[in-house]
Amino acid sequence: MNISDLYARGLKLRKSMFGEADVEKRMQAAGSFGAPLQNVINAYVYGDVWSRTGLSGEMRSLVMLGITAASNRPAEFRVHAKGALANGCSKEQVQDVLLLVAMYCGVPAAIETTRIAAEVFGEAAALDPTGGKAG
Repeated sequence: MNISDLYARGLKLRKSMFGEADVEKRMQAAGSFGAPLQNVINAYVYGDVWSRTGLSGEMRSLVMLGITAASNRPAEFRVHAKGALANGCSKEQVQDVLLLVAMYCGVPAAIETTRIAAEVFGEAAALDPTGGKAG
């Protein structure tokens, strides 16, 4: 498969996971300076690695949540949490991944990502930002 085919396949997969508008925004974030990196991301990350058949999209998403949480990458965690939702991951699966991160990488690695996951999975609105205290 040539690079343009990988790029096209990767861009299609990326947009299906994260939405066209979000992908376009991320691709333009660093302007022409960032274009070579976006080419690598589309062709090799999504066109090649994410398109392999050994793992399902759901499983890849769960792995990415663990990696981004454990390596303290909350912005990337948010992106992949949205992708996990699009790939059919359940709230319970994401909770279990974050509990594993807490146990094996430390509780601090799971605190912010748990809050982000609650937002992405629609529970943040139910959380009381004052912690139950009168403001």
